[in-house]
Amino acid sequence: MIYIGAEVIVSPLGDNAEDNWQALAENRSGIALVPAVGFNKEDIHLAKIAGLNGRLRFQQLVIKALIGVKACIDDSILTSDRTIVLISSTKGALDDNLHDQFGETCAAVMQQFNLAHLPLVISNACISGVLTLNVAGNMVEAGQYEHVIVIGCDVASDFVLYGFQSLFAVSDKPCAPFDAARNGITLGEGCGAALVSASESVFKNTPLQLLTGTSANDANHISGPSRTGEGLVRSVSRTMQKHGIGTKEIDFICAHGTGTVFNDEMEAIAFDRLSLPDKPLNSLKGYFGHTLGAAGLIETAVCMQMMRNGMLIKSLGYRNEGTSRPLNIILENEPKSLRTILKTASGFGGGNASLMIRDL
Repeated sequence: MIYIGAEVIVSPLGDNAEDNWQALAENRSGIALVPAVGFNKEDIHLAKIAGLNGRLRFQQLVIKALIGVKACIDDSILTSDRTIVLISSTKGALDDNLHDQFGETCAAVMQQFNLAHLPLVISNACISGVLTLNVAGNMVEAGQYEHVIVIGCDVASDFVLYGFQSLFAVSDKPCAPFDAARNGITLGEGCGAALVSASESVFKNTPLQLLTGTSANDANHISGPSRTGEGLVRSVSRTMQKHGIGTKEIDFICAHGTGTVFNDEMEAIAFDRLSLPDKPLNSLKGYFGHTLGAAGLIETAVCMQMMRNGMLIKSLGYRNEGTSRPLNIILENEPKSLRTILKTASGFGGGNASLMIRDL
């Protein structure tokens, strides 16, 4: 069995999983209107972390998250040669070093925590977080490492914001995933982390089970999702087949749900093809914005909190059905015992990834 736990969330809603959960339970969003940050000095809705300014923002978040994980585990495993840290990100410390966005952070983390191995970086657009958790699980399953600490992090930068503006993909209001009036993404910054391990005893709190998933690339377009959902269908199908899990066993889907017209439509088509449209589903982008390479970690950590607290969280921003295939969008927080959760992600370049979390 592969265990996952010690989840940490650092976002505009708080510095740990518990504070973030409290905000989600109250349906508070971290998104706010930020003055004059757009390419033409437009006011843009963003989910920015207060007080995170200046140089080394990316490094600060990664270190804060690792400190949080350390507090939740047997910290002696940090220095073991059977432990490795994986960092999931799209752009890293792009504002600090255009030519090497990760080197300085990896070196600093290795030195500060006396790690036996230099952290490895996995970057594959917006599926990076889910993909990295799957890599971690595969490493543990193969016996390469006994413990893998996974940290997903991205910070808001001009490069990313202006890039999405150039694609006319930034919403003029807080994003509204799957809603009929959705018109784009809201960017966010944040960091999520968790420990993936072969050992249940290293966690201070009861862990959950990670059912490692698969990825599939539909190669449709450099930035546009497949119109048929083919890549997501293949990823989820293979993930479920890998573990012998049928559609009836899925209790909840944490979708990617960026709030763009084409992404949300693609996901609705895919979930319909997978015979999953009746499953309770949400997007967490209305709370955190789109945190890019951190999204998979932050949102998986929220899934784990949902399981621990026995509650489904409403999909913030959703009001009216906006996809050609109907979905069972969660309209209000709802107490529910959750045994198996499906987490999906999709991204630029045709990437799709999925995994499942199961209660022990």
